[in-house]
Amino acid sequence: MKKIFTIILTLLICTSLSAAPLEKDRKERKPKKKAGKLEMLQKELIRGADTLTDEFLDTVVVKKALVVNDYSLIGIQYGAGLSSVMWNPRQEQKMVFSPVNVGFTYTKYGQMFAMPFFAFKGGVFFTKEGYEFEYNEEYDYTYKIEGAEKAIMDVVEVPLFFQFHYDTWNFKFLAEIGCFGGYRIGIQRFPGKTGYVNPDLEHNFKDTDNRFDYGIKGGAGFALVFDPFEIHIMAHYKHSFSSLYEPDHYSQYYYRFAYPSNIVVSAGVFFQLSKRTGKTKAELKKQAKSMVYGDNLGQGR
Repeated sequence: MKKIFTIILTLLICTSLSAAPLEKDRKERKPKKKAGKLEMLQKELIRGADTLTDEFLDTVVVKKALVVNDYSLIGIQYGAGLSSVMWNPRQEQKMVFSPVNVGFTYTKYGQMFAMPFFAFKGGVFFTKEGYEFEYNEEYDYTYKIEGAEKAIMDVVEVPLFFQFHYDTWNFKFLAEIGCFGGYRIGIQRFPGKTGYVNPDLEHNFKDTDNRFDYGIKGGAGFALVFDPFEIHIMAHYKHSFSSLYEPDHYSQYYYRFAYPSNIVVSAGVFFQLSKRTGKTKAELKKQAKSMVYGDNLGQGR
């Protein structure tokens, strides 16, 4: 009996000894969860800032949130454009190059619908626009108005825009739509090859000419941002609802219309009147007072 007990005890010891290396081998082969960079950074910060190495800091990417304030912008822009007219009845024409389009604008950025992507923009512009008729081979004739094949007008314009913008740190996408009102302050008529302009009308409007102008205007572009300066590149399309002349100026039975339109590409330099991103001076002052007097600022004072 004693011999049998000795054999059983020996077998149990051998089995436990052979199982121990297998369990150890399983633990060694079990994959360890790798610590993320954030956890590593937290552990290093707990140990102390002196333990952070340059090599480790180079691997950490810190993303800063871009918060756009309700700021204001003022600037000047200059552009050039192409002018044409929608004629009724239709006439053969060329597009007229207008190298003068200069103006001042003021833009107010702010939140709308809980989103900081909107702005209102207004300005005053001086521009030139006009028309030029082309030779019609079918009728062997070039159309004329007051004996002129071509005319250039000086216009003062006041546009008002509703603007959408999307900002990154040094770049901005812009799109805007709005209306404008204007006044045609001057005109120069050119007889061309086959026309003749009365000297009294060469630089003067007729009583039947419409000098007040109004219509719609919209555009899109981008901006390069170098706080506190911005450079805007824009392309606009303008369509007038005010005909160049009274529809019955030629005949009380056959009405004629002429609605100008323009395509303008411009560049402008703008200055930020207040802080574009980060905390403004008012916010910093409020934060400083809160740190001194607490959150219940002004109570009991």
